Amino acid sequence: MGEHMGKQKAYDEDAIKTLDPLQHIRLRTGMYIGRLGDGTNPSDGIYVLLKEVVDNGIDEFIMGAGKTIAITREENTVIIRDYGRGIPLGKVVDCVSQVNTGGKFNDDVFQFSVGMNGVGTKAVNALSSRFEVVSHREGRFKRALFMRGKLIDEEDGRTKEPDGTLVTFTPDEEIFKKYTWHDEFVAKRLQYYCYLNAGLSITYNGQTYSSKGGLADLLAHELGEEEAHYPAFHHREAKLEFALTHTHTYGETYFSFVNGQYTNDGGTHLSAFREGVLKGINAFAGKSFAGEDVREGMLGVVAIKLQDPVFESQTKNKLGSDVRSWLVPAVQAAVEKWLHSDPAAAEKLIEKVKANERLRTELAKIKKEARERAKSVALRIPKLRDCKFHYHEVDEKRREETSLFITEGDSAGGSLVQCRDVETQAIFAIKGKPLNCYGLGKETVYKNEELYNIMSALGIENGLDGLRYNRVVIATDADDDGMHIRNLLLTFFLRFFEELVTRGHVYFLETPLFRVRTKAQTMYCYSEGERDAAQATLGKNAETTRFKGLGEISPKEFTQFIGKDIRLVPIDVESLSEVHKALDFYMGKNTPMRKDFIISNLIYEVN
Repeated sequence: MGEHMGKQKAYDEDAIKTLDPLQHIRLRTGMYIGRLGDGTNPSDGIYVLLKEVVDNGIDEFIMGAGKTIAITREENTVIIRDYGRGIPLGKVVDCVSQVNTGGKFNDDVFQFSVGMNGVGTKAVNALSSRFEVVSHREGRFKRALFMRGKLIDEEDGRTKEPDGTLVTFTPDEEIFKKYTWHDEFVAKRLQYYCYLNAGLSITYNGQTYSSKGGLADLLAHELGEEEAHYPAFHHREAKLEFALTHTHTYGETYFSFVNGQYTNDGGTHLSAFREGVLKGINAFAGKSFAGEDVREGMLGVVAIKLQDPVFESQTKNKLGSDVRSWLVPAVQAAVEKWLHSDPAAAEKLIEKVKANERLRTELAKIKKEARERAKSVALRIPKLRDCKFHYHEVDEKRREETSLFITEGDSAGGSLVQCRDVETQAIFAIKGKPLNCYGLGKETVYKNEELYNIMSALGIENGLDGLRYNRVVIATDADDDGMHIRNLLLTFFLRFFEELVTRGHVYFLETPLFRVRTKAQTMYCYSEGERDAAQATLGKNAETTRFKGLGEISPKEFTQFIGKDIRLVPIDVESLSEVHKALDFYMGKNTPMRKDFIISNLIYEVN
C-alpha cells in the first residue's frame, strides 16, 4: 500500500492542466460529437462533422440568406459551399478555432440555430487532418487553413465570388481510424433537411435534394403506396409545423425535430404534440376518447423552432425544454379548425378512432386471459435472464449499454448467460422458430405465449415509454435457420412495435464465422475474406475452425464478442413504405412471385 502511495503524483500546481480548447475536443471527442464509429452507422462521427458544417448554411437559409448549398465529396474530403452572408472577415479564424465564439449567441442575428452554440465548426476543425475555410463577403475574401486544429496559413484580398462560406475538411484518421462514407446516409439526412426547410436546395455530388411541400412531403414519402384513412393534414406557422394521418398499421409512429435536428427519442415537444392532437379531436367531437384510441395507427411529423433548446444529452436526440404551455394549445387549435373545415376527413378520422375503441374492448378480454396465463406459469418471465439496470433507470452511460439479447435455443443462450455483464445484459432464449406475424391481428401477441413474453420482457405493451432495454439484440446462428429467425423476429417488431425499430433500438449481433490460430496467436474472422487474410498472416500451420453456430463458441471466447468490442448491425429503416413492401414480399402470401425470385437469384456452388 505504502509503495503504491509513494508512486502517486502530488496534487499541486503542476497537476492542473489547461488544455487548448481544440486539443480538448481531440482528447474528449465523445463529449462533442457523441461517437466515433467507422461510417457504418448514420450516427457516426464523420456524419456529425458534415452536419455541423451544413447546419451553418441552413441557419443562413433560415435567416433569409442563400437558397442553395453545394456539397461534393472527393474520397474522404468534403467540400461545402453555402451562399449566405459569409462569416464577418475579421472573425473567420476565431469563429472556427475559438470555442464559445460565434453569432449564435446573439438572438437578434440567429434566432433558431441548429448548430452547437459556438462549438460546431470548431469541433470539425479540431477533428480534421486538414480544414480550410474561405469567407466571401461584399467583394472581399478571407481564407484560413488549419491542420488538426492548428492554424497553418491565412490570406485575404478581393474576390468576384458571390457572398457565402466555403469549408473543406478531411476527418482525421488519427481520431477516426479507418472509416468509409456511405452516401445513402448522407442522402437521407440531406433530404430530411429539405423537408424541414421547404424551398432550400442542396446538391451532393451532382444529385439535387429539395422539397416544396415541407413536412407534407416527408409524410407522403413515409407512406409511399400505403393507403391512409384520409388525406394527411398539414399545418405550418412561424415556430411550428406538423403533418398527420392514420394508417392501417399498429402502434403510433412519429418523426420529431427541433430547429432542424432529428430528435430520435422524441421529448417534450413530441409529448405536447400528441396531447394537442388528442385535445383537438376530443374538442371537435365533444367526446373524451382515450389517447390510445385516438393515436393507434397514427403517423405524425412535428417540427418546432425554439430559442436556446435544452436537450437531455450532447447528441441532441431528446428535447428537455418546457414547451407544453404554448405547443399543446397551438396543435389543438389547428387540429380542431381543420376538422371543422374538412367534414369528409373528420368523419373518416372519428370512424377510425371508434374502430380502435372497439378493437381495444375486444382485446381487453384476450389481454386479461393472457395475463392470468402468464401469472399461472410463473411470477417471472420464463426464459428471461434479467440484468440489474434498465433503460430510463440509470445514468446516461449505463442506460445506453442496457441490452436484451434474443437468442435461439439453450446452447447459445448458455454461452451468453455465462459471459454476459449481469448489470446491463439480459438474455431471452426462444424455442425454435417464432410465429410469422405478417398480416395477423394484435390479438396474436396475446394468444402466442412466446411473443407475449418478448413484449413483456421489453415492457413495450403500452408504448416505448416503458422500454426496459436500449438495445434489442437479435443473436442467432449465421445459417439459414438463424437468418429465418431474424426475419421472423423483425417481422414481429415491425408489425406490432414499429417505433421500436424506427427509433433505432433493434440490432443484429455479428459473431465470427472462423477462428484461425497458432500456439502464439488467435484471430477471429467475420468473413471468408478475413479468414483468408488471417491464414496468410499466421502461415500454413494455422488451425482454422468454422463456427456453425453460437453454441460452438465457448463462454470464455464469447466474452469478447459481447464486450466492449461488440459488433452490432443496426436495423435502419429507409422509409416505412419500403418496410411494408418488403414485408409483404418476403413474409406475405405471394408464394409464386417469391418462388420465382428465389429461383432466379439462386447461387450454384460448384465443388
